[in-house]
Amino acid sequence: MGKVVSASAYLVDLEVETPRHDAVQSFVKQETVFVEITTDDGHTGLGYSYTIGTGGRAVVALLRTDLLPRLHGREAGDIEAVWSQLYAVTRATSIGVVTALALAAVDTALWDIRCQRAGEPLWRMAGGYRQEVPVYDTEGGWLQLPTEELVRGALAARDAGWTGVKVKVGKPRVATDVARIAAVRAAVGPELEIMVDANQSLTVADATRRARAFEELDVAWFEEPLPADDVSGHAALARASSVPVAVGESLYSLGQFRAYLEAGAVGIVQVDVARIGGITPWLKVAHLAEAFNVKVAPHFLMELHVSLAAAVPNGLYVEHIPQLRAITTEEMRIVDGHAVASDSPGLGIAWDLDAINDRRVA
Repeated sequence: MGKVVSASAYLVDLEVETPRHDAVQSFVKQETVFVEITTDDGHTGLGYSYTIGTGGRAVVALLRTDLLPRLHGREAGDIEAVWSQLYAVTRATSIGVVTALALAAVDTALWDIRCQRAGEPLWRMAGGYRQEVPVYDTEGGWLQLPTEELVRGALAARDAGWTGVKVKVGKPRVATDVARIAAVRAAVGPELEIMVDANQSLTVADATRRARAFEELDVAWFEEPLPADDVSGHAALARASSVPVAVGESLYSLGQFRAYLEAGAVGIVQVDVARIGGITPWLKVAHLAEAFNVKVAPHFLMELHVSLAAAVPNGLYVEHIPQLRAITTEEMRIVDGHAVASDSPGLGIAWDLDAINDRRVA
């Protein structure tokens, strides 16, 4: 086995590939936090996490000051032990996004080494349920886009054989949201799934009213309708409408997901590797959801999540938002409406190290 001989963290800024606005914020840039770990048996793992514009330097500082020095001499294969001990060190800042992002960057680097050492791809090492997962598009559904562009994007996804599209909601008037979704439904017909996402912008009363209006348009799920800490509100909404409630991108611990599942407040789990703290806790959330007979459709990070959604039996979708093309040499493959997990040993991401180094900012 191999012990850690070096570990470093740095920050890379990635420009947004297309303007992205939702009901509460704009995607300014992707601050990408990288952790590089090398072992004495010659393996190097590259892990990462991200923010959408702020806080990346805080994550790097936490890694450099408190976490990475503790890795030296550790067995890289003891991933559960490393994760648990680093989490214990950061209890004063947990549960929260900065700590989760730091843990995720370390954990994904260690999983990269584990897969390389075994000569296996991540989708197989993490479970190996299948290699392909249905893909849906978010890139054509942002809130600032006029209805005609939403329709064009949805038609392109349908014609490409994809399974669904996401439309952002949260306009000031319910009628505006409904009209935009109705235009997409009329254009694509009954077969294409339409997901909607309010990005935590609504009250229970407003979300309930909109959910009932969305029912007639056969919406596949209603994503983040309320603030993420409002478990009881999500449970009330789930009881009031037939539209499944989807949450997870703004949850940062296994216990938070347990609370949602026990309350019947979530119908689709959208756990995010970066925000839950890595692959190790991501898999625990996925299997917890499986125990409640709930599907998993992970948020963002399609290049990594394709392998994890493929690994577990309840993986439902991969979300198409390309954001790594500037620093990779290959894109995620999509065949017949399905994202295909890479067979390459490791995380399955073809990093362009020169492009990454050119964009380092910290």
